[in-house]
Amino acid sequence: MKNSSTPQCPVARALQSVGDAWSILVLRDAHAGLTRFDQFRKSLGIVPTMLTKRLKALTEDGLLERRLYSEKPPRDEYVLTEAGRDFLPVLMMIGAWAHRHSDGNLARYVDVETGEEVQPIAIDAVTGAKLGTRPIRMNT
Repeated sequence: MKNSSTPQCPVARALQSVGDAWSILVLRDAHAGLTRFDQFRKSLGIVPTMLTKRLKALTEDGLLERRLYSEKPPRDEYVLTEAGRDFLPVLMMIGAWAHRHSDGNLARYVDVETGEEVQPIAIDAVTGAKLGTRPIRMNT
C-alpha cells in the first residue's frame, strides 16, 4: 500500500487521465478540430460504447468540455479545455519519438503559416537545456 504522504509520480497521475490509446487519439482528433461524436467515431473506427466511455472520462478529467450544440434533437459536442489544449505538446513529442524510432511513412506536423515541418523538442524552461541531455531524478 502506498503512503498517502508520499508524492505521486506525475507520469502515473497523467496516465490516470490519458493512459490508453483511445484517449490519446481522441485528443489528437480534438486538436485537429473534431468536436462531434460521429466525427470521432468515423476518424477512429472505434465502437460507440468505447468512444462514449473515453469521451466521458476525458470530460470528467477536465480535458474536454461537453457543450450542447443542438436542442432538437439534443446533441453535444466536445471541446478542448485549457488542460486539453495543454496536451498538444505531449502529442507532438509522442509523434517526434515515433519518427525517430519507427519505420514507415508517417505523417508530419506542418506549421500552417509557414508550411515548414514542425520539429518539436522538449527543453527545461529554467536552464534551457534539451531534455535527455542531462541526468535527472524525481524528488519525492
